[in-house]
Amino acid sequence: MAYAMRINYVDVVVDNSLKSLYVNGNKSGCQFQIRLSYYRGHFLSVIDEFGIKIDGEEIPKEEISFCLNGKEFGVSQLHDLVSEYWTILEPATVKVLHKGGFEPGEHLIDVKLMFHSPYMPISETEYMPIDGCGSKTLILKEY
Repeated sequence: MAYAMRINYVDVVVDNSLKSLYVNGNKSGCQFQIRLSYYRGHFLSVIDEFGIKIDGEEIPKEEISFCLNGKEFGVSQLHDLVSEYWTILEPATVKVLHKGGFEPGEHLIDVKLMFHSPYMPISETEYMPIDGCGSKTLILKEY
């Protein structure tokens, strides 16, 4: 992809949203919220690429969950979610599994979120790519 449209309405990574993730009482990763930095909502099926790096370490897609509308999805499911709508007002929660969790303190969260606009064709088979990526350093507090 040689180009992508970028519109920054809000920060993608939501301030003060980083928390430890517990599974069966054991610290098993983290979770944080992201927003769609665009002027309108979209169905999750238009997401072409979704990935997370924490402190420069790429998180395997199998260890990432995308949570929206009270439901939890794997990254590989996003393309098929033609009826799950992400509004610009509602943040999504991203859960990251990481054995033993993450240490308290600052962590750089990098979100790769590339999607396409289904109403902006650029050829007979392609639509305008949108860069919805974002990065932010968040503080993980120990509770």
